[in-house]
Amino acid sequence: MGSKISRRELLVGAAGASCVPLTGVPAQTVARADTGARANAAAAADSGGLLPLTCTSEVIIPPLGRSFMKFSYDFPEPSVEFGGLRISFRLHTFENTYGLDRESMKVVATADGIEVTCSQLVCAGGQVKAPGRVRARIRKNGDHVEWNAMAEMEQPIKSLVTIVRGVPRGKISAGGIGFFEPHDDEVLLGYPFGGGSLFLERGMARMLNTPLAVIQSDDNEYFYLSARCDSVRANRFYFQPGESGYRVEMVYEQAGWVKSGKLESPLWCAGRASSMEVACAPHFSHVEKAFQVPNWETRTDVAPWYRDAALAINLHGMHWTGYIFNDYAKMLTILQWIATQIPAGNVFVLLPAWDGRFYWNYPLYKTDPRMGGDTGFLRLIQEGQKLGFHFMPMFGTNCANNRHPEFAQFADASMSQIDGDHFDLNWVDWDNDRHMEGWSPYMNVGVDSWRNWLFARISEVIDRFGLDAYFLDIVGGWENNTKADSHGGTRRLVADLRAKYPKVMAFGEMHYDALLSFIPVFHVQSESAYRPAYTKYARAFQHLSHPAPGRGSSGLHESGFARFDPKIVPAETLIVPTITVVDDTFDRYRDVMADLILQARQRAKIA
Repeated sequence: MGSKISRRELLVGAAGASCVPLTGVPAQTVARADTGARANAAAAADSGGLLPLTCTSEVIIPPLGRSFMKFSYDFPEPSVEFGGLRISFRLHTFENTYGLDRESMKVVATADGIEVTCSQLVCAGGQVKAPGRVRARIRKNGDHVEWNAMAEMEQPIKSLVTIVRGVPRGKISAGGIGFFEPHDDEVLLGYPFGGGSLFLERGMARMLNTPLAVIQSDDNEYFYLSARCDSVRANRFYFQPGESGYRVEMVYEQAGWVKSGKLESPLWCAGRASSMEVACAPHFSHVEKAFQVPNWETRTDVAPWYRDAALAINLHGMHWTGYIFNDYAKMLTILQWIATQIPAGNVFVLLPAWDGRFYWNYPLYKTDPRMGGDTGFLRLIQEGQKLGFHFMPMFGTNCANNRHPEFAQFADASMSQIDGDHFDLNWVDWDNDRHMEGWSPYMNVGVDSWRNWLFARISEVIDRFGLDAYFLDIVGGWENNTKADSHGGTRRLVADLRAKYPKVMAFGEMHYDALLSFIPVFHVQSESAYRPAYTKYARAFQHLSHPAPGRGSSGLHESGFARFDPKIVPAETLIVPTITVVDDTFDRYRDVMADLILQARQRAKIA
């Protein structure tokens, strides 16, 4: 047996540290590290105030846990030390990666911090010089450090990265969601919708609803990293563990529809706090102002009937395969019974797959003959509204089956990612052949042809059937597309529909921060670690895949079955309790439905 290897022996130190093979680690070379304050101070003194760090400095190499792809050599990261942090910058174009040339860097003191300039870049791990400039201002602002950077190159810049050391290890909250313990795993957080990708890698990846990460290192010790953006842009936070802290990359991506040799970062912030409130409140105060997010109590885009809602019904229609859970006639029968259990005016109804084969029929949005056609659907809506129910059919914000002849009318709106690779909605195995489907390009609602198509189809359904609301599937699915701003397109779609139908309310599946400014209700309220991030502005009901009574069917959703919980959601969550109704729910589990409805009445104090 070889000698035991400590985590400290697995650390990599500053550039120039010798690499020594360790007994018990066959065919691997592990670098020893000296990460103490004295070593950093000495290195800074020898380099005119700059620390000669590299991408492997102060991190565990090789990784102990799950990890992401990375360079297999020491890429230079000359860093400045300020406010307990060590900060460097990196650039990405569409053809290479560039770092700062330490010999071309200057650090000048300012009234509240320092200014860092670099008049030349390096690539190929520092072996090649390259033209380009970076200027960064780093300063103290109260209890936190904040900085921003400007980069210029001859070729278009794809992204600008700040690298931060001095970040403590601990449990992580991504944008206010519940804390998780990553242990020795590397972590990648992306804003929004994965920060422009779906993270098909080996590390621990999570999506951010807002570009904020909070690390809890002790009961009353929090550290936060925040990107204070004024527009929706891709941001990624990558946490790489060291012995006692993280090396963090904060990646800010150029708008995909912009090709420019200049890029200015958002204001990046980092600081310590004594509570989650102190760590999060300044970030969300910025979000509220930047995107003009209204408070829930004063929102004007919330229909009066929703404020009295005590119960939601997810009334499933047709599965992708054509299997019918409930046709229009059965839906009406179910609602007529529900009206005997609770005042129907306190209930709203989501109609997923009201238009036939789920997703396959996107984006035709026509009633299905097998389910009862126009006549059956109109009767469902009219008779249900007479009882007091409020209806919202489901529409796909960014999904279209390219097998339909109609696809040619908006094919130009199909998505590509910032690097030009085609982006499909190919992460669902609808037919259960154990392979993801590939017939649905992801669509950009920022492109006129697609937005106009959606507007026309939603308008026609509202006009023909007199709806109370509409539901936008995957509305939080922003992607850094090369053609147009999908967030701006979504905002315009909702604004145009509201102008035409001021009493018809918009709902969405999942959110990111800027969407809260014009959509008031979503399926998912995920910010359990800092609830005001969501509840100050919006409300939620339970997802269409919420397990149905009995076997826990997710209905037409791809997730199959999950465990059904017979208890209604607690009142303090502010989530409207929801019953999922599939093929056997009403026939076999009506008693369970009755109990859930009674719980909802008691929760809402309805006599």
